[in-house]
Amino acid sequence: MEIRIFKTIQELQETMAVHFIATANNAISLRGECNVVLSGGNSPQSLYSMLASPDFTYAVSWDKINFFFGDERYVPATDSRNNARMVKEILFDPLHISASKIFSINTNLSPDEAANEYADTIATHFKGGEVRFDLVLLGLGENAHTASLFPYSSVLNEQSASIKAVLLKPQNEYRITMTAAMINQSRHIAFLVYGLAKADAVHHVLEGEQDVKKYPAQLIHSDYADLRWYLDEAAASGLSTDQCNRILQ
Repeated sequence: MEIRIFKTIQELQETMAVHFIATANNAISLRGECNVVLSGGNSPQSLYSMLASPDFTYAVSWDKINFFFGDERYVPATDSRNNARMVKEILFDPLHISASKIFSINTNLSPDEAANEYADTIATHFKGGEVRFDLVLLGLGENAHTASLFPYSSVLNEQSASIKAVLLKPQNEYRITMTAAMINQSRHIAFLVYGLAKADAVHHVLEGEQDVKKYPAQLIHSDYADLRWYLDEAAASGLSTDQCNRILQ
């Protein structure tokens, strides 16, 4: 695992964008395509805008990248909270990504049906073999959740590399999410976390007691993957300095 800390969010996102492009180009060179899992929420939006900017438009063969989603809110595709809609507007449309390269979660189905269909879609894409994404982008919530792996939710007990529907009881809403086991099979995993509000969660996940029920992001590990944490100074302010490879530009 590598922890990288930046003075500014801009520097953090620029470095992560370069990592995205380098990882994609390497996968395309080795396997002819790249399979990427995107995260939703607010944190990655500026990263997606940066990737869609002229600086990166021609940095990779975008038509050789397949896009998946680590999780989705159980809301209509037209809802402003829908992750796929957000990414479509910020990344896919500006880059003219073909619909055939976008694998979104069908929330017109029931939660369980949506999860099962997405699992089948992913299995078909990988031709029934091991599901191993080239890059998974993740965020971190103030309660230490990542994807839709929320504290004390039933999906935290799932050992299989699969897709599950999970009911978040406090919000009384469903989410569809990749399990930790599926995420952990990936070749590269990158957390993008910034802001002082995330500092406690970062500390608990990276340096706190091992309690995956309370801090679900602890389920994401580097046994098989290149795992990187990209943090700004505010998000990293609760960490001990001896752990961190600081990049202060």
